[in-house]
Amino acid sequence: MTAPFIAGNWKMNGLGSDLAEAKALAADLAERPCAVRVALCPPATLIWRLAEALKGSVVEVGGQSCSAEPAGAFTGDISAAMLIDAGAKLVILGHSERRAGHGETDASVRSKALAAMAAGLEPIVCVGETLEQREAGQAVAVVSRQIAGSIASQMASAPFAVAYEPVWAIGTGLTPTLEQIEEIHLAVAAALREAVGEVASRTPILYGGSVKPSNAAEILKIPGVGGALVGGASLKAADFLGIIRAV
Repeated sequence: MTAPFIAGNWKMNGLGSDLAEAKALAADLAERPCAVRVALCPPATLIWRLAEALKGSVVEVGGQSCSAEPAGAFTGDISAAMLIDAGAKLVILGHSERRAGHGETDASVRSKALAAMAAGLEPIVCVGETLEQREAGQAVAVVSRQIAGSIASQMASAPFAVAYEPVWAIGTGLTPTLEQIEEIHLAVAAALREAVGEVASRTPILYGGSVKPSNAAEILKIPGVGGALVGGASLKAADFLGIIRAV
């Protein structure tokens, strides 16, 4: 079985002084190893320093987005090769905050994922419904459509992950019921099988949306949940370790 995967998304948080939290995380995992894959995805300004600080540890480093283009006149954008050059091994793509705030579509996420994989990065592709879509009974249809549009069949050739994040639960303190989480994870798994075939059985499906030490254990026990994409709780070593140790 694939080891549970717990990834932290620092979003637009973190300065050089916050590297101490990452070092504390790595030190604890070195002292008390566990069968969990762990990653941190800081802002681009910290990727190189974080990768250097975590060198030799079990904690992997990722980016929070990348361009679909390999290079060129794209001011402010960062290519997949640049992320790798800075020390990243993974990249979060299609997060709801990127879809809503930067106009990213399933098609653009798909292009970015293919570019990331071509460069050697492992994508974590995010999907999730809004509160209006959930209340309209469209949650399963929405995430299934996002998987179909964001995951290309060519992605079966290399590892990637999917993260289900109900948009209305991100940073709000709200969490779907355990039954709702299981329903969507099963729907994502079915859509993945349509997209990439048997590779879907080896693709971790993470849950994200106000995951914290107090609710991590029950969420991570849900059938089909292969880990978590953690926001605010990943900024502090103690909180993030509480989630990791809940597996």
